[in-house]
Amino acid sequence: MKPVDRHLADILAAVRPLAPLEVEIEAALGAVLAEDVASPVPLPPFDNSAMDGYAVRAGDVAAAPVTLPVIGDVAAGDGGLIALGPGLVTRIMTGAPLPAGADAVVPVEWTDGGTARVRIDRPAPPGNAIRRAGEDVRAGDVVLREGARIGPAQIGILAGVGRRRVLVRPRPRVVVLSTGAELSEPGTPLGAGRIWESNSFMLAAAVREAGAEGFRAGSVTDDPKEFMDTLDAQLIRADAVITSGGVSMGAYEPVKEALSPLGTVTFEKVAMQPGMPQGFGVVGPDRVPIFTLPGNPVSSFVSFVLFVKPALRAMQGLPAGPPATVRATVTAPVRSPAGKRSYLRAVLTGETVAPVTGQGSHQLAALAAANALIVVPEDETSLPEGAEVEVIPL
Repeated sequence: MKPVDRHLADILAAVRPLAPLEVEIEAALGAVLAEDVASPVPLPPFDNSAMDGYAVRAGDVAAAPVTLPVIGDVAAGDGGLIALGPGLVTRIMTGAPLPAGADAVVPVEWTDGGTARVRIDRPAPPGNAIRRAGEDVRAGDVVLREGARIGPAQIGILAGVGRRRVLVRPRPRVVVLSTGAELSEPGTPLGAGRIWESNSFMLAAAVREAGAEGFRAGSVTDDPKEFMDTLDAQLIRADAVITSGGVSMGAYEPVKEALSPLGTVTFEKVAMQPGMPQGFGVVGPDRVPIFTLPGNPVSSFVSFVLFVKPALRAMQGLPAGPPATVRATVTAPVRSPAGKRSYLRAVLTGETVAPVTGQGSHQLAALAAANALIVVPEDETSLPEGAEVEVIPL
């Protein structure tokens, strides 16, 4: 059987980052920045008031309480040039440019709020309540680096430095397709011998959580021709494809039957539990990566965490590798078959981890109750209660 780490390495060696494209910043949410972004101007671009109050010369209010004449108002957005002479003040609003000659702002709460003359009850030191030009960003400073995931705050700074468009690696478009003659759509009556299809919903959600765009293509029966017809129709919108089911050793394995003759997809046994039957390769004229995962829900999900999620990161130009782990103490004994790396569903709480009841690869309810996977190495068949283990947080 093929080692888990080698299978992941082969996948990461085959996938490539998506080509960058320029988009409006409103469309950049969730994408990965493909350029460094620098500010063309300092931020703030001018000295301005941090509060509503009065622009003053600090020396004029050092002996407060004092009463001084108010010579005008300065509002946010005011482009006029105002100079402040000795012994004079102006009312000033938050964000308004500081008048020439002023070196402090007295908050309105420290005054009687006068409009012609104002009594100032407290002194204000030089620089009080002033946002200095370039205090946040200097002209030419890089505010976002290539490889940054763009969230709301990143869109804010892009707009803040005047960018309307930005170069990004887009979120991969991933088509998810389940196979199995026994599958019925949720919400429809359940006939004899059938089950409601869950894998495509779970995997499409996992794709979106990983920062890509997941599209359900529903499910197909065990007919290889139907599978290929559906796959061909979906490739036009796919940067990657995930299938579940149809890759085991028995009869009626449509994914394996349909893709094996192409010679571009390899089906292998990987030394892991759950999820031993795996397939990966490329399909179509654009050589779209395809991940053919096993059909049991837990096997499919664990395979996504180990292999597909790192590949999606690589396609976005992000660092990619095995899932991050933490160390924890297991609260009960665990067992694993010899020669396979096991991934046991568990609940991680602080520095302890408890295996959930129900470790079968079909037991989706147990997976839904878990928030972590305990990793049992290939050379271990059992670990006692209290052993320190590697854990993948989910």
